Parts: sequence; C-alpha cells; structure tokens
Amino acid sequence: QGHIAHLLKRPVGRPPSQVRRLYASFRYQAGSWCQKRRVVAKVEWHPGELYPRVGFIVTNLTRPANRVVIFYNQRGTAEQYIKEGKNAMKWTRLSCRTMKGNAVRLQLHALAYNLANFLRTLALPEEVQHWSLTSIRVSAQPPCLTDRGGVPSMAWQPWRLKLIDTRRGRGALFG
Repeated sequence: QGHIAHLLKRPVGRPPSQVRRLYASFRYQAGSWCQKRRVVAKVEWHPGELYPRVGFIVTNLTRPANRVVIFYNQRGTAEQYIKEGKNAMKWTRLSCRTMKGNAVRLQLHALAYNLANFLRTLALPEEVQHWSLTSIRVSAQPPCLTDRGGVPSMAWQPWRLKLIDTRRGRGALFG
C-alpha cells in the first residue's frame, strides 16, 4: 500500500457527486516471483462511502494505467458473455462427428444467443431487461413435477416470478 498511499487519503473538501477514479502504476515483486512485475492500481472514491474501493492488476501491458484497466474490464465482460452462452445456450454441446459440423453448430448457437439477447431487450418488460439469459431461462421453465405418495403434484419453487407486461396490461407468467 506504500505505492498508492497518496491515493488512499480522503480528498479534502466537499465530496463529489460522482465516482472519482484514480490510477497508479508501479513495479512489485512478490516472494514467489523471480522478477519484478508491473502492477496497476485503481482507487475509486464513491459518494457516501467512507473508504475507497481498491483493485490491483498484474500485467505486462505497456499502456497507460487507465487503459490497462479498461482493457481488462472489456476482457472480463467478453468472458461473461462466453460463460452465459455456455450456460444458457449450451454452446459446449458440439456432438457432430466432423469439425465442419461442429463449426456450423457453434455458429448457430452464437446466432441464437444474439437473437435471444435482441429479443430480451425488445420484448421483455423493463424490470427484467437486464437479466441474463440464464436467469430468464430458469424463470421460464415449468414447475417440476414431484411424486408424493404416487400422486404427481406441482412443486413450488421460490425463484418463479410473475412478471407484469405493462405495455399490454396483462400478466406474463414465467414459471
């Protein structure tokens, strides 16, 4: 923390109404590392919070500190999209015998993912437009049938939601 101590001091004066982001870059060598590496620190002062939020990135990029943080944030966002595609659209189910068949299947999955995202932002109520496709998929599944004493019954699951479509004035039941 000695390298960023000047950024951790509470700013003097009236607190700003927006988030204040400060960046620093320095060389550091951990005990298990054989050489010093570049570390980029990001310090965020949020309105109404007493202490700053601090994050560190170890990198070999030579960009300015703020550009390094932007790069890794974009990379993390891309990885989240890939994870969502794997979970919601089952991208990893490539069961064709040929490489070409699997390539076509993966392209169809990507097309379906993009279409689902487009329809999510176009057709769903504003309350759920920010939901991930995985959350929408889980909420849209029918309730499970359970066998209690030989009699099938509908099992209540707490994540089921009833969404109100305000544009049409009717309820849209998901789950």
